[in-house]
Amino acid sequence: MTKGKVYFVGAGPGDVGLISVKGQKAIEKADIILYDRLLNPKLLEAATLDCELIYCGKTPYTNGITQGEINGLLVSKALAGHRVVRLKGGDPSVFGRVGEEAESLKDAGIPFEVIPGVTSSIAASMYAGVPVTHRDYGRSFAMVTGHDQTKKDMDWNGLVKSIDTVAFYMGVANLPYIRENLINHGKPVNTPALVIQWGTYGRQESVEGTLDDIVERVSERSLGNPAITLVGDIISLRGKLQWFEKKPLFGQRFLVARTGTAKSSLAETLDELGGEVIEFPKWNAAKVKIDESQLLSFLLYDRILFTSPESVHGFLDSLTEHAIDFRRISSKLYVLSRKSKKALQQRGLMAELKSEMSDTGTLLVVGDRNRDQRDPAYGDGDYFQLVDKFVDERFLEILPRMLDGKSVGTVLFSNRHSVDILMQYGKKADVDVEGLLNQASIGVIGESTGNRLKDYGFTLDMMPKEPSVEQLVELILNRNVF
Repeated sequence: MTKGKVYFVGAGPGDVGLISVKGQKAIEKADIILYDRLLNPKLLEAATLDCELIYCGKTPYTNGITQGEINGLLVSKALAGHRVVRLKGGDPSVFGRVGEEAESLKDAGIPFEVIPGVTSSIAASMYAGVPVTHRDYGRSFAMVTGHDQTKKDMDWNGLVKSIDTVAFYMGVANLPYIRENLINHGKPVNTPALVIQWGTYGRQESVEGTLDDIVERVSERSLGNPAITLVGDIISLRGKLQWFEKKPLFGQRFLVARTGTAKSSLAETLDELGGEVIEFPKWNAAKVKIDESQLLSFLLYDRILFTSPESVHGFLDSLTEHAIDFRRISSKLYVLSRKSKKALQQRGLMAELKSEMSDTGTLLVVGDRNRDQRDPAYGDGDYFQLVDKFVDERFLEILPRMLDGKSVGTVLFSNRHSVDILMQYGKKADVDVEGLLNQASIGVIGESTGNRLKDYGFTLDMMPKEPSVEQLVELILNRNVF
């Protein structure tokens, strides 16, 4: 059997946009991904449906899977002929143990590549408004592990005398020890210090002080790992250069209930405004085969109603596969949502919303679920499924980890179906959805979605007068309550 290959990929510290193009492509082509706790699980959504996802998370307080077991998995999976991605938070070579893991592969004769990532000290510092170098404040920069208090061979004197800016990784628990050694080796007590927790995420939290008081300030705010501790005069620039923490939704955490495979414009907008967005569940779609004669018969209907963007693409892709000219569509086209309308427009076809559909003429409903799951509100026409849309259950075990830490402040629903889906699959993921909704603000785009939530006994906090993503975002920004 041909040996596989291992790719060590740096995922960056949290913001999914910080991964490299090469790293993204490696994820998309992987047969198996071994991933760590500190990376953003959203990156895993780029993996193929048949890719095996293996969690290798460890914390400073629990052992979890051992390093030896990780090394063994890399070797065994590659020897079985697989293309393996070892996905690591930050950069694999910066306290990522890539050397140990790569050595095990070398000993077994397995080829590998290392794809660097943005390391957390540089990214988190800049997201907190601090460049790690500056010709007036810091011409040298050092990265130091901060969680091994027993290590006595640290050159504290060299750090103090020769380095302008020092970043300590995962050093919150040992912050008193770090402060003591820096001061004892000559660092002035008034040297600026900054601790950044969950850097580059919307939940990022920064505590600024000096060596004299940083321990107490961090304790008051109950900050913990993962965090970067930055020490140096360059921190004085923070007041001028802050940008991420000034975004309008910074510090707010959202859960967007998904019902489709396409990227959510709502989630993307909230992310651009500085919010941290969790999307759930993850969806996939597969084509349903159909013969040409049956497909041609669909063109004889007076009206065609598409229930989702996936059903639009499934129908039009089938026409293309059978070399059927789109101009042969004489039916009037209707859709349930503006997102589906946009999908048709992108393919050169115009449609109207179902609310504008007449009752006359034969009707074909093109859906993405089995006939027995059909919504009666679609109408009395014939029904056909050209694409099978389903929840990717690999991500059920990931949701509780995504919800860990800071609580979700706002839960958002785009349609009635999204309410049922979150309730159903949230429970499958062993998440207390009812408890989450009772503690969070709830926003919906349309009245029917609001009514469905009321059926479950929940009270709405936000609903725009006109059903649109833009108006819902405006309500979130202004926090108007209806």
